[in-house]
Amino acid sequence: MKLGFLTACLPAWPLERIAEFAAGTGYQALEVAVWPRAGGRDFEAGHLPVASFTAADADATRALFDRHGLELSAFAYYENNLHPDPARRAEIAAHLRHAIDAAAVLGVPWVGTFIGRDPSKSVAENQQEAERVLPPLVEYAGERGVGIIIENCVMEGWHPDGYPGNIAYSPELWEWMFSLGLYLNWDPSHLMWLGIDPVGTILPYADRIVHAQAKDVELDARARDRYGVFGTVDKGGDPWRTGWWRYRIPGRGQVDWTRVVDRLHEAGFGGVLSVEHEDPLWGGSDERITEGLRIAHTTLRPHIGPADLPPRR
Repeated sequence: MKLGFLTACLPAWPLERIAEFAAGTGYQALEVAVWPRAGGRDFEAGHLPVASFTAADADATRALFDRHGLELSAFAYYENNLHPDPARRAEIAAHLRHAIDAAAVLGVPWVGTFIGRDPSKSVAENQQEAERVLPPLVEYAGERGVGIIIENCVMEGWHPDGYPGNIAYSPELWEWMFSLGLYLNWDPSHLMWLGIDPVGTILPYADRIVHAQAKDVELDARARDRYGVFGTVDKGGDPWRTGWWRYRIPGRGQVDWTRVVDRLHEAGFGGVLSVEHEDPLWGGSDERITEGLRIAHTTLRPHIGPADLPPRR
């Protein structure tokens, strides 16, 4: 197992600066954000130009990661592949293919995205649509030696009522999406606020958890008693406002990282545990963001074990 982080928390930094910081802090890998430069929400970034990726770009990227002794664990392009606007959906699919193409050139094994959802349709109707839309993308990736990983983020801000906007939020839905040839970028923070024990989801799906994200969550049970699990109706203009929980960096929330990493070891997980920094208390400036990443490293590094520890068989 290696420890890395998702580069989207530093959207204004060039990848060269991020790699230097990561290696200097003791991280071993980067999950590289590859959105188009014009981001549509927070925590998006375009750290490699996958839509126009050239041989020179590939050579420079390989040299950068070799120079700093880092692994490029995955590309991150988390968008709604079931977007209700056909034109927007086509744009997302096209950029996802660009990311897959660039990953194939670099030998990056995974490209991460969301299944998404059309909020005007039921989950079952969205499943039917996904069964039409996603297999061609899985096939396209597979032909190039790349796998598609889905993060189990709920994306409640994509739904007008704060309901799940990405139909990959539960183990029941994971089993369905695995049948489509998809893999899991496992994140415990989303499971926690849904009332699902994250540790209990690791061993049953160990063969499909090929990448994992380290994000913590702080829960306020008293506020939940007022708003319910899907959060406050009054969003105050912010579709992501829930009123009773917020994301934190590892060690500042309620995820039991000792048990999580121990169970990942037991499952034979030999991939990258990638810090996803969306903590509002450690945001707002480059200095606070990088300090948050240092805190996350300090929290998680003792649990990971030696970098060359072989996976359990």
